[in-house]
Amino acid sequence: YWVEQYDADPGVLGRTVSVDGTPREIIGVMPEGFRLMDQDPAFYRPLRYDKASLTVSNFSNFGLGRLAEGVSIEEALPELNRLAYLAPERYPGMVTAELLESVGGRAVLTPLKDDLVGNVGNILWVVLGGVAIILLVAAGNVANLLLVRAEARERPMAIQAALGSSRGRMVGQSLLESVTLAGLGGVLGLGLAHAGLDLLKSIGPGDLPRLHEVGLDPGVLLFALGISIVTGMTLGLLPAFRLLRTNLVGALKEGGRGFSAGRARNRARNLLVVSQVALALVLLVGSGLMIRSFLSLSRVNPGFTGPEEILTFRLTIGSQEVPDQEDAPVAHEQMARQLAEIPGVSSVGLSTSVPMDGRASFDPLFFEDFPLAEGQSPQLRRFKWIGGNYPETMGNPVVAGRSMTWDDIHNRARVVVISENVAREVFGDPARAVGRRLSTGLEPGDWREIIGVVGDVRDEGMEHDASPLVDWPMAMRDYFGSPSMVQRTMVYAIRSPRVGTPDFLAEVRDAVRSAYPTRPMGGLITMDVLQKDSMARTSFTLVMLAIAASVALLLGGIGIFGVISYTVSQRTQELGLRKAMGAEAGSVAGLVVRQGLVLALVGVGAGIAVSIGATRLMSS
Repeated sequence: YWVEQYDADPGVLGRTVSVDGTPREIIGVMPEGFRLMDQDPAFYRPLRYDKASLTVSNFSNFGLGRLAEGVSIEEALPELNRLAYLAPERYPGMVTAELLESVGGRAVLTPLKDDLVGNVGNILWVVLGGVAIILLVAAGNVANLLLVRAEARERPMAIQAALGSSRGRMVGQSLLESVTLAGLGGVLGLGLAHAGLDLLKSIGPGDLPRLHEVGLDPGVLLFALGISIVTGMTLGLLPAFRLLRTNLVGALKEGGRGFSAGRARNRARNLLVVSQVALALVLLVGSGLMIRSFLSLSRVNPGFTGPEEILTFRLTIGSQEVPDQEDAPVAHEQMARQLAEIPGVSSVGLSTSVPMDGRASFDPLFFEDFPLAEGQSPQLRRFKWIGGNYPETMGNPVVAGRSMTWDDIHNRARVVVISENVAREVFGDPARAVGRRLSTGLEPGDWREIIGVVGDVRDEGMEHDASPLVDWPMAMRDYFGSPSMVQRTMVYAIRSPRVGTPDFLAEVRDAVRSAYPTRPMGGLITMDVLQKDSMARTSFTLVMLAIAASVALLLGGIGIFGVISYTVSQRTQELGLRKAMGAEAGSVAGLVVRQGLVLALVGVGAGIAVSIGATRLMSS
């Protein structure tokens, strides 16, 4: 931001910038490589609390701490638990130490690496496995070529031996040749990798940690060099081993080629080809499974319809524009109605969070007529605060009852809407949930009526089950011990077939700027992009495995071609004799084709057997 907006001017310190309508002094510039977890914000503001009014009423902030030297997480937890139960006494409010005890509240410490990286390692291991299989298939091809070359050079080698050259020297020559070839291949591979890195980053999932840092560093170069040398030496040992076992005097006496190679000589080459086909099949099956998984995810009902027609953005109506907090809902409704007047807009809804945007709030719930057993803790449910017309805009069906209206919000009605999975879990039938009451349990008698049940929504992504959800009005009385609670920051959802066109986006921006010229529109994104991003890891693995499978299949085909063509060249005299004895051209060709088919079918059989174990590993 410093480079783009201020041309890296060192004199920027002490200057002011307007943030949400408030002038703020620039006191520092962070290093270029600094990232906050997996985010890259343009600027940082201080997080400030009014200690005089601070109470332990909600747990929605994240904390980062560095453990003291020599202290483990297990050793730090007891102290953190002590502080957690001390906090309600230090900052008294609706949450008490007794309440924490009743719901089984406890401190949780998670290593930052686990929180940031998650299970992405599983995906990278799958991709690395696919690349390793390609290396093995390619190595099989090179090994076959070296074996063929070693056979062709048996007579020259015999002449060298007759002239006094030792076997050790000739073996060294073979190893040097294979290592040189592998080294050159490694250098070429690094060049191709450097050229393809930008493409890799473009198709990589956005939640892949530190994707922007992927590059060819000294560690990668050393690894590529090491794997090339090891591969070259391993492949060079095959012809070297054959050289050590060959009777060079006999090769010298043979006086040249012209007879078919024996079965022992063909066995090694055929085994390599069968292995190539089997490994290629493993990759094909793996990529096929990923395709099936991706298609299954694509067919899952996310809880909303027409995501390509829904544009979302976040807008805060601050105290500068609307000083009285009680008037903020009216301002949001007016903004929604102004956006609804844009040509082509069919509906506008508001919520503190839209599906798959990464924002979430969870709290326990209590249901009237369903008291918890002694010692039983209430389950946490996802909370959202919505404005009028939100489920209709998202295309989320109302299963029973009705949805929230702006009148409910302006009248501070004690109402709530729940998702279908909550209704079925507690009441058995969505229709039976309407008219019942629930509470946060923090204040006696604070019951709110369930006025409607909406369809389940996959808020955490297409790969996850729908979260139990409760929609509260964006403005409420007596919530969590506060006389009045109003959400000033809301996410707008706009449904229109014009979403995605430059003119439409410009009209939306103009409508917002005309009402709030100093307020930025944050997080402009379509639901279609959010839905695709939630499947990005699966699609990334799919693409990488599909590329690997295609390359492996191509290499396997080249391997079969190489073996068959060499075999034909070795059998030239035999095949000529067959034709001279009256064999039809078709029958002679059939001999060759059958050999290739046998190798392919054996490879397929072996590949299927290996794939059974590999698919079980992938499913886990």
